[in-house]
Amino acid sequence: MQPGNHSQLPVFLLLGLSEKPEIQSVLFGLFLSLYLVTIFGNGLIILAIITDSHLHTPMYLFLSNLSLSDICFTSITIPKMLLNLQTQSKAITYTGCITQMYFFTVFGLLDNLLLTVMAYGRFVAICHPLHYTVIMNVRLCAQLLLLTWLISVLGALPEGLTMSRLSFCAIVDIQHYFCELPEVLKLPCSDAFINNVVLYLVTGVMGFYPLTGILLSYSRIVCSVLRISTTGGKYKAFSTCGSHLSVVSLFYRTCLGVYLSSTWTHDSQTGAFASVLYTVVTPMLNPFIYSLRNRDMKRALRKLLCNTLSPQ
Repeated sequence: MQPGNHSQLPVFLLLGLSEKPEIQSVLFGLFLSLYLVTIFGNGLIILAIITDSHLHTPMYLFLSNLSLSDICFTSITIPKMLLNLQTQSKAITYTGCITQMYFFTVFGLLDNLLLTVMAYGRFVAICHPLHYTVIMNVRLCAQLLLLTWLISVLGALPEGLTMSRLSFCAIVDIQHYFCELPEVLKLPCSDAFINNVVLYLVTGVMGFYPLTGILLSYSRIVCSVLRISTTGGKYKAFSTCGSHLSVVSLFYRTCLGVYLSSTWTHDSQTGAFASVLYTVVTPMLNPFIYSLRNRDMKRALRKLLCNTLSPQ
């Protein structure tokens, strides 16, 4: 893609979280550790689900895709940041920046949609337990997964394609550690009104409908659980949703917090630090939430680790 009025592609400089030399090594060590924990944790979840036949169910099929999405989501930004810190280079090409923004949006949307599909699965399991296997059959699960990936890939296109109409200066400073779309849209030399409209439309549609689906699913779940007469039955029903509710709460609170704070304040440095919450911390914590609050997952992980560590 060529920028609007320039024959030469611009170069973006990612200024990162801090320009102080003494902090660079600390940031490198911290983010490398967080990234490795994210890859290891989510990778273990995927391997445990693949190797344990008891986890070959719709809920864990969606969970494995969520873990894969989290790995990709983090890998879009952190390796480039680590490379820049290690080489003391801040540059990212125009094409690299557009590509990073596109795939960051893809996997952000995918996380959002997978959480919605998982909420629907919990709704069917609790409100229609006798028909669960009939409703959540292999064909429907495959269709839902295909749909979430397709919507994510296509939903990110408008924002990426409209970037081609913008022109930038030869060298552009970005007060961030990756090319986050709202931050980049503050920097063009040309008018970014259409791009901002597209951003708010896509964010509104892709945020409102999935969140509405999640809230509707859980409102029906709560109503159904409250009709259960025994305390033990209520606890068991709520405990099956605990992990998913924790992840949903963490994901939406951090995302909304970042985007609302970016609306209220023009301090890019504050926004960059806030972005760490949903780009790094949330994907890292998801495996711990699912493994610590799920007996089946703990059993599968224990079995996987024992098989891996035991001598042949």
